[in-house]
Amino acid sequence: MERSKNDVWVGLFVLIGGAAILFLALQAANLLNLSFQSTYRVEARFDNIGGLKPKSAVRSGGVVVGRVESITFDDKTFQAKVTLALENRYSFPKDSSMKVLTSGLLGDQYIGIEAGAEDKPLTGGDVVSSTQSAVVLENLIGQFLYSKTAEGNTSNAGKK
Repeated sequence: MERSKNDVWVGLFVLIGGAAILFLALQAANLLNLSFQSTYRVEARFDNIGGLKPKSAVRSGGVVVGRVESITFDDKTFQAKVTLALENRYSFPKDSSMKVLTSGLLGDQYIGIEAGAEDKPLTGGDVVSSTQSAVVLENLIGQFLYSKTAEGNTSNAGKK
């Protein structure tokens, strides 16, 4: 009797531990959203979103103010259409700008909002026109190498 009682407690402890590990894994992968705040949807268009994913954070001043709800491709404008779910308790001016930013050097990408100065706030269904695309590391490296190659060719031409 005593042994089966211990087995039940050990089993319960293992189940709670497994649930805690699952919760932490989902939280770390940004796949679990426990915000129960009501939201409004805003759309933004970007030329390049890099590695942005649905459920990525939307931040302003380092504070998470919403999440990326969906990402689609508009084949008429050839841009990525990003739908954001912003929490109702946060209000931003209509002329706010959005950027695709990276946490750290090679971290996750998120949307950063810089508040504008207009009096009217963003409301559900608005489209943000002032956006800045993601900085793609491969493009930067390519531009650097190209400029160094061009620089080397002009200095060698002057020596002949």
